[in-house]
Amino acid sequence: MTRTAILSAPRSPAHAVESPYAWMRLALSLLLMTIGGSGMYAVAVVLPAIQSEFAVDRGAASLPYTATMIGFGLGGVLMGRLADRFGVMVPVALGGAALGAGFIGAGMAPDLWSFGLVQGLLIGLLGTSATFAPLVSDTSQWFDRRRGTALAICMSGNYVAGALWPPVMQHFIDAVGWRQTYVGIGVFCLATILPLAWFLRPRPPVLAATPGAGAATGITRDTSRPMGLSPAAAQALLCVAGVACCVAMSMPQVHIVAYCSDLGFGAARGAEMLALMLGLGIVSRLVSGWISDRIGGLRTLLLGSILQGVALLMFLPSEGLVSLYLVSAMFGLFQGGIVPAYALIVREHFSPAEAGARVGTVLMATLFGMALGGWMSGAVFDLTGSYRAAFLNGIAWNALNLAIVLYLLYRVRSSSSSTG
Repeated sequence: MTRTAILSAPRSPAHAVESPYAWMRLALSLLLMTIGGSGMYAVAVVLPAIQSEFAVDRGAASLPYTATMIGFGLGGVLMGRLADRFGVMVPVALGGAALGAGFIGAGMAPDLWSFGLVQGLLIGLLGTSATFAPLVSDTSQWFDRRRGTALAICMSGNYVAGALWPPVMQHFIDAVGWRQTYVGIGVFCLATILPLAWFLRPRPPVLAATPGAGAATGITRDTSRPMGLSPAAAQALLCVAGVACCVAMSMPQVHIVAYCSDLGFGAARGAEMLALMLGLGIVSRLVSGWISDRIGGLRTLLLGSILQGVALLMFLPSEGLVSLYLVSAMFGLFQGGIVPAYALIVREHFSPAEAGARVGTVLMATLFGMALGGWMSGAVFDLTGSYRAAFLNGIAWNALNLAIVLYLLYRVRSSSSSTG
């Protein structure tokens, strides 16, 4: 039997779109993303310890985070291609092995540059990336009517990780040191991700029906002109928007621990604020998924961009402990639905046959934005001696994102009017 015949063979109803198995698989993806998300947030928690141990300034201490996010973004495309060819189980298993080796290696790093190299290559490029974009793309193939909700649930794993890992890590850092904590996380990743990956063996039904098929997804738009633009132009604008919104998003997420330390509240309070921010981001992400199933991805992105800008403005006058907790909570509630909206926009406006590569590329852009913003905020702090200018920089990038989303909505309306 040929490979095409195998792919076009009828699927078991048990493995159908939005079947009980699809929801079980979604829960497993959520768990895997939560565990794998440790690689994204760990370096932000250890930033003060890294700066102290290696005797560097805040900008240099932020570079391992930047390396991690760049690797994370590039790895999403690489792992997405592996998932398209071999199924999502392969990149997830590879990612579990790389995360384990990466955390153990980073915990033994003798200097900042080797620490940053391991963070970028093993933890970012090969590790955490395997439990993000491939799982998002895979989830989008298992749902149609509730795709926005399913994507929001899946990508909530990123925020569940942010809610759980910072306080847990900070506890162990205070108790045994950051190096021993890193080694322990590495062992945990090896012991959990590798066996869980085995349960992801079945391929998505949309891919199994016909090679590159998308007839069952319910998409009726003209995917040859997404948002009234050429596919390349639409993809490029989404990528610029992704960079812009995540430069803004990274300012509080990456530097809140260091910011609290500078204000005299201590790293533990900052870790609690980060956990609060990302924990409430879960609520935001789920609500935004429900909203996006009703108003679409672009309008959901517009709403999230406006609210994120409001929250960033509220950080400017907030220097007290209570006000910082409140604004951190507000930020989490406002911005959680932004990144899932990009994946939904791709599935709404582009060909389903290109979903894996395009979702991976747009999510890569958002991660590059986090990487750029993490470094840029530290560099602005070094230049000015204050985080006020860094918050203003984030607000400016958020305004750029808002302008692009408004333009894309205008293009959608214009193209709809011309074809109506």
